[in-house]
Amino acid sequence: MQITMSTVSVFCCLRGCLDGFKFNPSVPHLPRENPIQLDTAFMGYEVVIVKGGQRVCGAGAALGNAPLVQSKSYFEVKVQQGGSWSIGLSTRQTDLSLTKGGMDEFSWCLCSDHIIRHNKQELYKINISNGSSGEIAGIQEGDVIGVSFDHIQLKFYVNGTEIDYGVANVKGTVYPALYVDDGAILDIILDNFNYSPPSGFEKIMLEQSLL
Repeated sequence: MQITMSTVSVFCCLRGCLDGFKFNPSVPHLPRENPIQLDTAFMGYEVVIVKGGQRVCGAGAALGNAPLVQSKSYFEVKVQQGGSWSIGLSTRQTDLSLTKGGMDEFSWCLCSDHIIRHNKQELYKINISNGSSGEIAGIQEGDVIGVSFDHIQLKFYVNGTEIDYGVANVKGTVYPALYVDDGAILDIILDNFNYSPPSGFEKIMLEQSLL
C-alpha cells in the first residue's frame, strides 16, 4: 500500500486536531445550540473538520454552512496552531483545493503573511508594529481574528484591534472561509465571542431567523 505525503499530512493534522480531546461513549451527545458551523459538503479533499464543525486543519479550504445575509455580520477565528492560513469570505464558486485564500475572484481573505488578498492581488499589508498598545505586533498562535461584513465593507480585527483597511466590492453570496496548510489549525467562533463585535454587528444568523 502506497502512502502519499498528503495522506500522512492529513493523518498528522487529524491527530493534532483531536489532541486533548477524549471520547466517552457513556456521555450523551448534546445538540449544538448554534446550527451554523463549517460545512463538510464544501471543503477541500485534504481538509479535516472536527470539534462539532468548529475546527479545520489539513490542506485546502472549508466554508461555513450559512451565508452572510443579514445587514451586519460578525464572526471570529482563533489561530489554534500556526502554519499557512487564510481567513475571510468566499462564494461557493471558490476553488476549495486552494490552500491560500484570495487567490481567485471568489474569495477575499487575510492571510498568515499579514496580507489581505483578492483574485491574486495584494490589497493591503498590515503594518506590523513593535507591539505598542493599540497596535498589531504580528499574528501568532492563540490570536483571534475578527471578521465583520455589512455588504459595503469587509473588515478584519486582530485581538480586538481593527485593521485600518476595508475591503470593498465583495460580490455574490458569501460564506465564512478558512484556508489551511503546513500544519495550521483554525477554530471558527460563531457566538460567545472573545471580543465585542463592532457596534450594530451580530453573529451570523440563518435566513429563516431573520424573517
